[in-house]
Amino acid sequence: MPTIVIAEDEMPIRRVLALYFERAGYDVLQAENGEEALRFWKEHTIDGFVLDIMMPFVDGWTVLETIRAESDVPIIMLTALGDAPNRIQGLKKGADDYIAKPFEAEEVVLRMEAIFKRIAPSRFVYGSLVIVPEGHTVTLNGRTINLTPKDFAMLAFLARHPNRTFTREEIIEHVWGNFYEGSDRAIDVAVKRIRQALRDWPAEEGQIKTIRGTGYQFHVPA
Repeated sequence: MPTIVIAEDEMPIRRVLALYFERAGYDVLQAENGEEALRFWKEHTIDGFVLDIMMPFVDGWTVLETIRAESDVPIIMLTALGDAPNRIQGLKKGADDYIAKPFEAEEVVLRMEAIFKRIAPSRFVYGSLVIVPEGHTVTLNGRTINLTPKDFAMLAFLARHPNRTFTREEIIEHVWGNFYEGSDRAIDVAVKRIRQALRDWPAEEGQIKTIRGTGYQFHVPA
């Protein structure tokens, strides 16, 4: 699932939001100020932000502008400044949504999910390899590749995050779920099956790489 940064200096609000996002299956990083939010942005692969405006050290406007200069990652502004001029300012600066306090935490999660659905690519294309998450199909040079549901879920998950290395534990958490009780060697077996199924995929277009001592990476040319 996506990794979300919740940047909010009021700890009770931050913790409630984190709890709701985690229950929905998201990975959450909690930032108590804008400076920490920007540090997370530089050190991690972040898929979305919930930003308060009035934060110490670096305010939400600055965080928004800094991120927007580099990326169109989904950003929801969360603030007590709920009047129309501030909402308009936030949207003009590139925010995807704007929620005024007080709010329902579940609504914030649902609004983020709506943004993800709106921007989600209908397919991933890496050279001759095409992965269609909605249709659960994989084609290579126009030929359908048959994968088990779990193997497809694993391939789609890795393809959604190209050139990012995941440990076996992270793959299990995102693909199998937190309640998986089997061995992490199942990941190695699944990778072997996927590689065999994609054996005709040219290495110069991409490959599933083993990162020794760490895990696996869906590697594609930069």
